[in-house]
Amino acid sequence: MEHKSSTSRLGIVTSIFAGLLLSASIALGADMSHGADNFYKSDKVTLQKVSFNNQYKMKVAGNLFIPKGIKQGSKNPAIVVGHPMGAVKEQSSNLYATKLAEQGFVTLAIDLSFWGESEGQPRNAVSPDIYAEDFSAAVDYLGTQSFVDRERIGVLGICGSGSFAISAAKIDPRMKAIATVSMYDMGAAVRNALNHSQTIEQRKAIIAEAAQQRYGEFSVGETKYTSGTVHELTKDTHPIQREFYDFYRTPRGDFTPKGSLPELTTHPTLTSAVKFMNFYPFEDIETISPRPMLFITGDKAHSIEFSQDAYKRAAEPKELVLVKGAGHVDLYDRVNLIPWDKLTSFFRKNLI
Repeated sequence: MEHKSSTSRLGIVTSIFAGLLLSASIALGADMSHGADNFYKSDKVTLQKVSFNNQYKMKVAGNLFIPKGIKQGSKNPAIVVGHPMGAVKEQSSNLYATKLAEQGFVTLAIDLSFWGESEGQPRNAVSPDIYAEDFSAAVDYLGTQSFVDRERIGVLGICGSGSFAISAAKIDPRMKAIATVSMYDMGAAVRNALNHSQTIEQRKAIIAEAAQQRYGEFSVGETKYTSGTVHELTKDTHPIQREFYDFYRTPRGDFTPKGSLPELTTHPTLTSAVKFMNFYPFEDIETISPRPMLFITGDKAHSIEFSQDAYKRAAEPKELVLVKGAGHVDLYDRVNLIPWDKLTSFFRKNLI
């Protein structure tokens, strides 16, 4: 199978995976300031690699973090953690899972289907329904472990996974508390671009191009990839692309799973990316109530509009936390900016 990347008009909008409209510039190279520590490890928890099937009989891979010293025979609260869109569990979600496990929660960082070590072909395909299913499958797994209390399971979604976690929670009441960090509404972002900067005509052109590309994939098996994070910087690189580059393309956050191709990291398939156009995760978000929701975003984040929109639509109990001075990617791994106390208190209050 041939793999190609595309700089087509579809990339104009789907490059919101890396952001396109606003953000403060950052210095070139790996910015490890503010405690950036994506690959943090702790001697207070144990790590087990696990896998389980979702309802489509696809293997979902995960890293299970168990606090050391939990009492034998005890039933403990647990949290499913989802990674940023286009990333893998080793990028941001492992960090969150480790830190929360230090606070006494059993945590499970998963690779969404088609990404990382999870199954799914073609690689990097977009399927919002299956992504949401993976969260429910993770609850299936946790809820059948002898050391987990199935009545005390929460979910945490980072970036695009925030919208997938919400989508799952709307039809899965086993998720007792829902938190998001630096959330992207992937549907709104692809339909409208940031700040609703894309016209309907542009949207239709993107859809038409992706549809035309399907002939190539059907006839000769040619897979093309689009958008994602740039692989090199120039003087004209947009500030948001620089922000993502600093995480995904430097030692700060770069991680390529075994068997994967580094040049495809963060890049979704061109034809599947338009499936986000039909994704409306915030519709009926109010029906999650009375289960609590927490939305965390940086007050400088280019993605702030999505957390604000979700908060506005959600019913009580809900809370929106703006982290002063933080951008979107800052909350992936800058441990001195991430509000750990808020996350811990939220899950303790609602799961313990």
